Amino acid sequence: MTRWLGASEVAARTKSVMKTTLRSGTGRIHFLLRAWRPISSHTSPVDSSDIISAVSPKTLQKGGDNGNFKQDFMKLKQPRSSVTTVLQSGNSEAQRTSITKLRRVVKKLCKSKRFERALEVLMLMETQNKIRMSPADHALRLELTIKVHGLLKAEEHFNQLPNIASQKASSLLLLHGYVKEQNTEKAEAFMAKLKGLGLVVDPHLYNEMMKLYVATSQNEKVPLVIKDMKQNQILRNVLSYNLWMNACSELYGVGSVELVYEEMLSDKNVQVGWSTLSTLAKVYTQAGLVHKAFAALREAEKKLSSGNRLGYFFLITLYATLNDKEGVLRVWTASKAVSDRPTCANYMCILLCLVKLGDINEAEKIFKEWELDCRNYDIRVSNVLLGAYVRNGLLDQAESLHMHTLERGGTPNYKTWEILMEGCVRSQNLDRGINFLNNDFAGLKCHD
Repeated sequence: MTRWLGASEVAARTKSVMKTTLRSGTGRIHFLLRAWRPISSHTSPVDSSDIISAVSPKTLQKGGDNGNFKQDFMKLKQPRSSVTTVLQSGNSEAQRTSITKLRRVVKKLCKSKRFERALEVLMLMETQNKIRMSPADHALRLELTIKVHGLLKAEEHFNQLPNIASQKASSLLLLHGYVKEQNTEKAEAFMAKLKGLGLVVDPHLYNEMMKLYVATSQNEKVPLVIKDMKQNQILRNVLSYNLWMNACSELYGVGSVELVYEEMLSDKNVQVGWSTLSTLAKVYTQAGLVHKAFAALREAEKKLSSGNRLGYFFLITLYATLNDKEGVLRVWTASKAVSDRPTCANYMCILLCLVKLGDINEAEKIFKEWELDCRNYDIRVSNVLLGAYVRNGLLDQAESLHMHTLERGGTPNYKTWEILMEGCVRSQNLDRGINFLNNDFAGLKCHD
């Protein structure tokens, strides 16, 4: 067996990688500290000396072309100045055009994750009498408030919304915030409030409550939600049935799930797709009904879309659970017909499934395929194969792969070192592992 590298030798080979990581991390932190500043209150005065005139008054008044307007606006340190200039234009048509452009700028800021800046622009627009905020504007304003300031501020904003239409547009976002925090008490109180306002008219709010109950192991409340939907003549959608099936699986077993599935088949307002069939297959698998699980999965394959890769990996995972390598590879091959490039997460999924099935050779082939296609070397993908080598006692291959990832520009993370330390334990050379940690683990701590 090829010898493992000594701690000093590995440290020397990885030294340049670690220095680059620390430099880039420090640089990013330094940049963020310099770039950060508190959001201006929408009632605070503007100091004209702080305003950078990145957008000319002529461009603002005429609306400008889409590209220049957005690029110039994104450069501003004080969005207040440009918003005010837009709204002071005497031409009403120019105002309408510019307000539309401001909304596009907000979307672009959100896309680039500059949520504080996007919220500031919306708040400034909100204070102007010449702008009539749409329900969609108010919904986005609430969503950004949750991201930037949290749920308490979002609650205050919701209570101040000017009309029912805006409350309706914002209600799902606020409820989703409660569900994300698994705050059952507030979610139930908010749902009751919405019912009192007459705003619970579609299945989405009910689905959020069912997701909350499933996540908090309160499955017994899910059938009560379904009962409430039926009493209020709220149509169920696919997600409603899937959540109901999951809860029934936990509460009553396979027979109850099949009854829900039959009810779904008779519901003319929904169409059974891969998600429902994969849910059914999962229930059958957990119950040990393998033949029924395979039948459901084959039906699910027929429902997969060539426009979305998500469903393929649900099925790949289920086939792996059933130890069906042929099914795993068949669906993986089919997934390549989707137009978008497979993501690193997609490759991690297929590699994990093949490793679970014990086919390291096939995993190596797909790993090489990923390397040929990847744009950024994601160490998490190579960690899957690295872990498989170590767990199977293939320490030479693990050493070789580790050095290869460093040469390709991969940056080791905590998981990488955990796997390598496991290899040290398996090779019964703990002294080398301790030295290895002393030399390199501190640098990784700064990076992660």
